[in-house]
Amino acid sequence: MNSINIKKVFKELFDSWNILKQIKHFSKKTIGIKERDIVFIHMGQNVGYEQDGKGDEFLRPVVITKAFNKDMFLGIALTTKIKEDKFHFKFSFTNKNDTLINNCAILSQVKFYDTKRIKYKTGMMDKNDFLNMYEKFLEVTKPKCVTPTKVGEPRRDSIEGL
Repeated sequence: MNSINIKKVFKELFDSWNILKQIKHFSKKTIGIKERDIVFIHMGQNVGYEQDGKGDEFLRPVVITKAFNKDMFLGIALTTKIKEDKFHFKFSFTNKNDTLINNCAILSQVKFYDTKRIKYKTGMMDKNDFLNMYEKFLEVTKPKCVTPTKVGEPRRDSIEGL
């Protein structure tokens, strides 16, 4: 496929996503959420290496890591492509159809979302898996300049160039 055809395909994807995004923006429907919920959201057609949704509705599963209120949450994108490296956390859950689903949380793909993006809930992450995932997420996202301290000690970190 040449570059003109690739640009045309992406333009059509972005245009389709833009229409759906406008519909979701003006939607009054929201779904109640709690931490550890696994939901399919209208993730959209995104830029560069950001995860995209799939299909006509641009759907992708995410695990809710922090529900801030009824309208906003922090979520980590999921994939069924199993990878065992520092940027992925492998786990399984049983969905609403009692099917065992193997997933990986993509720890580098964390984002704030509006609950209007949620299409439906599909399951809930086990508490132990959630805690282990969160610990791995904290380790992966910790800046290099941050060093551990003992509880109660003041931070003594420095950032080069500041």
